[in-house]
Amino acid sequence: MKLTLKACGRAMMAATINAGLALVLMLLVEFAISGGLHLAEAYLYAGLLIWIVVFSGQMFRQYRLCQCQRHGHHQS
Repeated sequence: MKLTLKACGRAMMAATINAGLALVLMLLVEFAISGGLHLAEAYLYAGLLIWIVVFSGQMFRQYRLCQCQRHGHHQS
């Protein structure tokens, strides 16, 4: 259980950072194109989708890395 929580925490942190950076990038492009900041609903959905994809991939990766550390295999 502790292993799963550790992997989940790391995956959530990575997903949140990546989704936040994606939202900032979308807002910068919006500002560059239109000259104003308008947070469209589509940006929020895109950020959520990015969060889900990154979380899924990172959860799998982190869980596997934690299992390898637990068993003494140092694999990247």
